[in-house]
Amino acid sequence: MNLPKEFITYTSALFGAEMWQRFLSAFEGETLTSIRLNPWKLPSEPIFKNAQPVPWCKNGFWLNERPNFTKDPLLHAGSYYVQEAGSMFLDQVLHEHIKTPVLALDLCAAPGGKSTLMRAVLPSGSMLVSNEVDRKRANILLENMQKQGHADVLITHNYPQDFNKTHWLFDLILVDAPCSGEGLFRRDKEAIKEWSLNNVLFCQKRQRQILSDIWPCLKEGGFLIYSTCTFNTRENEENVKFIKEELGAEILPVSIKPEWHITGSLLKDWQEPVYRFIPGTTKSEGLFMAVLRKKGSSSNPAILPQSARKHALANKLIHLLYDGKALPEQKGKEEIPTAAQALSLNFPKDKYPQVDLTLEQAQHYLHREALILPKDTPKGFVIVCYQNQALGFVKNLGDRANNLYPKNWAIKNL
Repeated sequence: MNLPKEFITYTSALFGAEMWQRFLSAFEGETLTSIRLNPWKLPSEPIFKNAQPVPWCKNGFWLNERPNFTKDPLLHAGSYYVQEAGSMFLDQVLHEHIKTPVLALDLCAAPGGKSTLMRAVLPSGSMLVSNEVDRKRANILLENMQKQGHADVLITHNYPQDFNKTHWLFDLILVDAPCSGEGLFRRDKEAIKEWSLNNVLFCQKRQRQILSDIWPCLKEGGFLIYSTCTFNTRENEENVKFIKEELGAEILPVSIKPEWHITGSLLKDWQEPVYRFIPGTTKSEGLFMAVLRKKGSSSNPAILPQSARKHALANKLIHLLYDGKALPEQKGKEEIPTAAQALSLNFPKDKYPQVDLTLEQAQHYLHREALILPKDTPKGFVIVCYQNQALGFVKNLGDRANNLYPKNWAIKNL
């Protein structure tokens, strides 16, 4: 692995000799693959054999080998999500600190790993606003959130400062900040090429601007979770210090176990509770996370989840991509049911006939091919499933069933 000289000099001094050698050794081993089950869509049969539990996430597992996820219909059904194990530490944080329903914001949410985790873990009655500034990435976020199927989600496409104009106040904000990407080095050579100390400093400045822009939208006493997938202290500990000293917050501890081998603060003479996952020390590609609470107290609840959706629809300052309601498409006088409806947890599946497909049939369906269903299948709209997990709709004509799977979701190669 051809690492930048400046990165080697800085990071080896930051880690110390022993941790640095473990870090380098990790590059020689295979990248670990981990998945997180969707508790709302647990299939009746085990998805992967001999999977090893991720100890800081109830539904997280390491796999013995990386399967071809693209060809697995259960992935497309939203039964599980492929997620780096360190990122699943968010599960531990939320279970420990969030006990009552909240209005939550995932500010930098695409492609959706942490948002899908948040929506699975947050207490019943919570509402999640899942936001992404980049429109192309926001569409990927929309697909992943719709596949999870939970209704109490708004998908938005906004800059952080846009939320200031809405006067919304959140109980919980996650800022998984755009960073220099040092935690991507093992699986993305382009991340190595793009790295520089100047970029680290640029990222630090951008992260502080993002934090400053969104801070007024966190209610007094509310929680902010700050995370990156990078190792340096400039984007991590120094930014947590900034939040505490400049914005006004207290840093909260999270319960961890010694056998998880999570590293604390690496900033000299600063030992506040922060949590760093380093390859070679932990079974992770790299993550930094800190939990903060805004100073002050407020007896007023954040905007109620029931009114938040109406507020979003009425407020033109918010670019709303999805309000959590899976709806049919109107074509002339006919309503065409959508894959989002079939995947929704709230959709009455018994409204339409259902057919369970074989693996091969399900793969061809996801490839947007026409199907031939059993002869006794009623004509009209039919939900097709794999292992009793809904995938989407077809329109059965008798001799064939036309495929209604979204074009932009279709897999390209079988």
